[in-house]
Amino acid sequence: MKRVRLFLAVLVATAVVVWPTGHTTTPAVHIGQQPTLTLPDLRPHLEAFEQIAQAHGGHRGHGSPGYAASVAYVEQKLIAAGFKTHRQQFTWNRDDGINLIADWPGGDPNDTLMIGAHLDSVARGPGINDNGSGSAMVLALALAVAATGHRPQRHLRFAWWGAEELGLIGSAHYIRMLTPESTKQIRGYLNVDMIASPNGGHFVYNSDNPIERALMSYFTARSIPTYAIPYEGRSDYAMFLRAGVPVGGVITGTREIKTEQFAAWWGGTAGAPFDPCYHQACDTNANINETVYLHSSNATAHAFWTLSHGPWEAH
Repeated sequence: MKRVRLFLAVLVATAVVVWPTGHTTTPAVHIGQQPTLTLPDLRPHLEAFEQIAQAHGGHRGHGSPGYAASVAYVEQKLIAAGFKTHRQQFTWNRDDGINLIADWPGGDPNDTLMIGAHLDSVARGPGINDNGSGSAMVLALALAVAATGHRPQRHLRFAWWGAEELGLIGSAHYIRMLTPESTKQIRGYLNVDMIASPNGGHFVYNSDNPIERALMSYFTARSIPTYAIPYEGRSDYAMFLRAGVPVGGVITGTREIKTEQFAAWWGGTAGAPFDPCYHQACDTNANINETVYLHSSNATAHAFWTLSHGPWEAH
């Protein structure tokens, strides 16, 4: 697997929050049936994010009513499913920002597996691929955890970051608020950002760790080609990586041009951007490649489920 540089045009950021570890754990361990995420699991959340944007000036950017409504939408779903949620507040450019953190009861809080996606859009549009796709996937996965009663040995934490588009502000805040001890409690972090690009492909961050191996096992089992890419610090994983937390994830491409080789692997149009609506008003639900989205979502769900239990290095 070769490497290719993907210049993800998302500014490097600084902000996030942590959930207190003093909550009671559930002693019983139950490994729920690993879900297969479907379009009915994902599409309603994407449609809700677009409707929210349409009702609030066309976007869901930091400090906007559209962002606040997006947080409320996700939070209500989580609370109804039995999650303990926490709004982590921060301020950036004189606007109030929010990270939404959700903890699933049970598991060892000293051995926490995290997954996160940024919930904000740019001010030019509703941000459905970037990053409604990631936010909806993380929410669908959280609801699947609740539906199956999945209570693995590791504690499970889900996050929706604010102000990523302004420089990873929310995730940076989260890391900054962690103590050295609480940072060590995070076993690994999966980043979910732009996973449904309309002319997309399957890029996996070159981590050489259990997260990358778990992601790759999904694609390999289905004979789906992937391309390894280096970390360039342009999404929320950067804050965890700097803190020494193992990270990983997939991405399906931004404004880079799809090559003939990539078109042969994944279909689509060579010579065109992976996402021609990147950071534009046309990043709507019409901008979603459903086949790419389902594979990206289920590869991430498979990795999260696999890594939630068992010896870490054995994966």
